[in-house]
Amino acid sequence: MNKKIAYSIALALALAAPFVGYPVFLMKLLCFALFACAFNLLIGFTGLLSFGHAAFFGTAGYVAGHLLRNLGLTPELGILGGVAASAMLGALIGGLAIRRQGIYFSMITLALAQMVYFLCLRLPYTGGEDGLQGVPRGKLFGLLNLENDLTLYYVVLAIAVAGFALIVRIVHSPFGQVLKAIKENEPRAISLGYDVDRYKLLAFVLSAALAGLAGSTKTVVLGFETLTDVLWTMSGSVILMTLVGGMGTMVGPIIGAMLIIALENKLGDLGTALYNRTQVEWFNTLGESVSMVTGLIFVACVLVFRRGIVGELKAAWERRTRRA
Repeated sequence: MNKKIAYSIALALALAAPFVGYPVFLMKLLCFALFACAFNLLIGFTGLLSFGHAAFFGTAGYVAGHLLRNLGLTPELGILGGVAASAMLGALIGGLAIRRQGIYFSMITLALAQMVYFLCLRLPYTGGEDGLQGVPRGKLFGLLNLENDLTLYYVVLAIAVAGFALIVRIVHSPFGQVLKAIKENEPRAISLGYDVDRYKLLAFVLSAALAGLAGSTKTVVLGFETLTDVLWTMSGSVILMTLVGGMGTMVGPIIGAMLIIALENKLGDLGTALYNRTQVEWFNTLGESVSMVTGLIFVACVLVFRRGIVGELKAAWERRTRRA
């Protein structure tokens, strides 16, 4: 019951948020929150650390942008096309990567994701270093005009809530319980007769598809897609979001994503404002030091609160309950 109340309050705040904050920035937060939740499905509940999830996020963005701008399809078809492309890419990469475990699995995903990056750099359909620009939002189902930021915000919110609900359903299903068993003790899961590789592959494809849903939605929101979304640093960012918020928790990745994206945005704005006031060049580079700041956050997370924000709060609550 407490969780239902908490989710209801969070949904009410999300519904009211565009009347207080900037809708485009809020939509970007929702897209990255969904991306982090998709990654958490793989690492937090299956125990597979992928260093190449940016490939699914960025590929979906490029496919959706191409379908919308060059083929003139509607937004729902563009988003679905991006999700399908990410799912197929996830099946290909996952089919190769799950043959190995531990750091070898992670390195294979990183290597294959870098191949995707160079393909996006060289293929003529992606725009190269310039990326895809001028992607139209269009009309959803031919009815809702997504050029209106407020209308698009509620569409993106519905997509994010649906994606989060799907992840919750997966985690609490019998399939999700098998994934947890694989994470906790894979040899025991094998001894019980489960086809572990098949479960891992399906979890990988589901995570890739949900990451693609976030990536294609982000392209619709911002109207462009660049190489930043397929670069290895994006994979590092989503790992950081998940760890900061709380790996293996439901709402932890959402909190982590919002903190990291808000920090990146505020650092850039602060650096620009200080430079305009003082004309000191050092302040102009403050926004470029986001990676250093996020690195410090990662170190602090590992040293001080290894369970993440939500994980530490949950552990503290459990200790207090036991004492009581």
